[in-house]
Amino acid sequence: AAEPLVVPPVPDTIQVPNGFVPFLVGHAVGTQGYVCLVKDGQYTWAPFGPRATVFDAYGQQILTHFLDPMPYDQRPSPAWQHSRDSSTVWGLPLASSSDPAFVAPDAIPWLLVEAYVVGDGPTGGIRLTVTRYIQRVNTAGGGAPSAGCAAPRDVTKRELVPYEADYVFFRERRQNRRDD
Repeated sequence: AAEPLVVPPVPDTIQVPNGFVPFLVGHAVGTQGYVCLVKDGQYTWAPFGPRATVFDAYGQQILTHFLDPMPYDQRPSPAWQHSRDSSTVWGLPLASSSDPAFVAPDAIPWLLVEAYVVGDGPTGGIRLTVTRYIQRVNTAGGGAPSAGCAAPRDVTKRELVPYEADYVFFRERRQNRRDD
């Protein structure tokens, strides 16, 4: 039998609703992208998306994580593509937490993301199509740069900040069956 998936405690704000169980956990290593913009007359770093590789407990690549236009409405959305069957899930962030009891001071927030669009891989892959929620937890790094965005010459400058996180994928609990 497969070992049960370990899901860490999370803040109440990013709890997955009842009736859903984890089916995939991976550790991401990558970058969080930022661009310098002027907002309300202030120079600020704005996120423009992640680029990360997600690994299983054995160090094997299982997913690629990136920002991608969502099918049908082209809204930039976090996406995960399975490395073997190319099935993909696009999500909408529902809630985030920077609760210091969970999240390190220099880390990007923990998230709860709802699967909004799921797609088969080009050859019929379906590994991610059961996804309904994704949590981003155990983050390290990835926070906005602390300097370099303070003058007109900095506008549109981009920075890639290294980060790591765990992603937990949830599916609907099966009815009348034991979920392992």
